[in-house]
Amino acid sequence: MNHSLDQSAYNNKNLKWLLIIGVILVGANLRVPLTSTGALVSFIRDDFGISNALAGAITTLPLIAFALLSPFAPKLAGKFGMERTIGISLVLLFAGILIRSAGGIELLFFGTLLIGLAIAIGNVLMPGIVKMNFPLQIGLMTGLYAIVMNVFGALGSGLSIPIASSGNFGWTGSLLVWGVLTLVTIVIWLPQLKKSRPAENSSVQATSGSLMRSSLAWKITLFMGAQSLIFYTLITWLPTILTANGYDIHLAGWGVFIFQFASIPFTFIIPVIADKMKNQVLIALAASGMIIVGILGLLAGLTQLTLLWIILLGMGNGSAFSLSMMFFTLRTKDGYQAAELSGMAQSFGYLLAAFGPVLVGGLQDITGSWTLPLLLVTLAAAVMLITGIAAGKNRQVN
Repeated sequence: MNHSLDQSAYNNKNLKWLLIIGVILVGANLRVPLTSTGALVSFIRDDFGISNALAGAITTLPLIAFALLSPFAPKLAGKFGMERTIGISLVLLFAGILIRSAGGIELLFFGTLLIGLAIAIGNVLMPGIVKMNFPLQIGLMTGLYAIVMNVFGALGSGLSIPIASSGNFGWTGSLLVWGVLTLVTIVIWLPQLKKSRPAENSSVQATSGSLMRSSLAWKITLFMGAQSLIFYTLITWLPTILTANGYDIHLAGWGVFIFQFASIPFTFIIPVIADKMKNQVLIALAASGMIIVGILGLLAGLTQLTLLWIILLGMGNGSAFSLSMMFFTLRTKDGYQAAELSGMAQSFGYLLAAFGPVLVGGLQDITGSWTLPLLLVTLAAAVMLITGIAAGKNRQVN
């Protein structure tokens, strides 16, 4: 009898470790299929002979998919179970990677759409998985998958061009390489499918309706939306802004790398700290403040301090992103409510993110200056500050 209990405890411990590894690997898949494509847009454009606008749609399409599917991901999880829904999304992701690398512009866009839909599910459900399975280690587990997501996102940007340029890989082979990571993740995630537990549909629907009427849920949504707009706007336009300030185009490109690299430690540190605090108001103040100072620094044109402004922007964005993920778990009562809040906030957030770079670029076209566009980004940071203070108070959505 004791032997059976020991064996059961041993099996449960192994399953727990497989879940931890699985969560980390799912996080690794949530950025790299997109950042690897962004790095290869010029290769794809030249190969197909398409316009810059159409080539740009390759990176915009997944953001629109995020916005459209995010509200429905918790409903799928409520019907099929959280773990099984993530398993389905991984299979969909792998299929999308295969299809977009098969050649042909139609397959490229269709595969990219599938990838966007798959990542939307993972983005939304991961906070719920963490809250359900690691209630006493929410900060640690959120930090782990967030930092892995950002590290692999940076690797996707940095390694895709060297891979495409080596041997006979080309851009199709370079994009296909990341399918190996997804395949490994599917294998590691398989044991979780046995314990997938659907939620009561009525409770899921009730949660969804109550969140739409919750002022706290909307404040968290606006915080996430403002953070997403700032991040994707800077990823798109920071090199051009630096070039306008007198920097060489190659040095300007390194500015984006530093911006992303500076965020990486904070994606891990902030959730761990936030989980131990009574409230997260100070973190929201610090994250928003760093972004505001960084943007105003760029606006002032103090080029001798440009590196400082970029680092502050990276630190602020990394902190704000991780704090958003923590709000989904700290401000909800269970995993399915966390998924609902995550879906609501990410849907609106990525919708803003899709239009942010376009609006900022349009303002620059109209005015011929980066002053008004950067003031718009500062306004978004101010919205983040106000909503972050409100969302940082220790309470839960109704």
